[in-house]
Amino acid sequence: MHRTMRQANGIQIELAGISKAYGEQVVLDGIDLAITDAEFIAVMGRSGSGKSTLLKIVGGLDTPDAGAVIHRGRSLNGMSERERTRFRRSSLGFVFQFFNLIPTLTVRENVCLPLDLNRMAADESKRRSSEVLGELEIDGCADRFPEELSGGEQQRAAIARALVHEPELVIADEPTGNLDLETAGAVLEVLGTSCRQRGTTLIVATHSREIASVADRTLRILGARLEEAAP
Repeated sequence: MHRTMRQANGIQIELAGISKAYGEQVVLDGIDLAITDAEFIAVMGRSGSGKSTLLKIVGGLDTPDAGAVIHRGRSLNGMSERERTRFRRSSLGFVFQFFNLIPTLTVRENVCLPLDLNRMAADESKRRSSEVLGELEIDGCADRFPEELSGGEQQRAAIARALVHEPELVIADEPTGNLDLETAGAVLEVLGTSCRQRGTTLIVATHSREIASVADRTLRILGARLEEAAP
């Protein structure tokens, strides 16, 4: 049983006039975007177009040169670094292309990291991790180390880590880019299903048309601007 089941009934995050440049290269120029509860958004664009930058700004990992990121009426720009860190720990889950699992920790220890950072009791942390590892069908890997897993198993472990603390929003940056086609399809299905079951908002940066085809909305970054892509 999931701890939280949210409904798609409100604006969760708004981007207002977001711009970002690296030196002379403008990657985002006046981006406006509203993300609603429980929405699944795919963000597409060529390599270097600004997809990862956009996701980092949404997640408070990077700050824009101009514009505001507003989470439920509160500006991330106005938060201190400590407040943004607390926001990320409690409200966000991250999935990366190269898994970012800590090699010296077991799968369970990796999955429990967000719970440990949020100071959850050890017995509840173990219960939560067992639940999500079972849901993702890798409970048999709990005591193994990342190097002992296949790529698909490592990404499932990364998804478990992103979901275990029941975040409002999961941000996934090319989550299937390092996997073969068949494994990528299975991992995508697990990620999407797990988020939908929880009512968790999911935003994915991707080159994959397969991911875009199952998203609620597909956006494309072109010429540093964000546009709605045809379904």
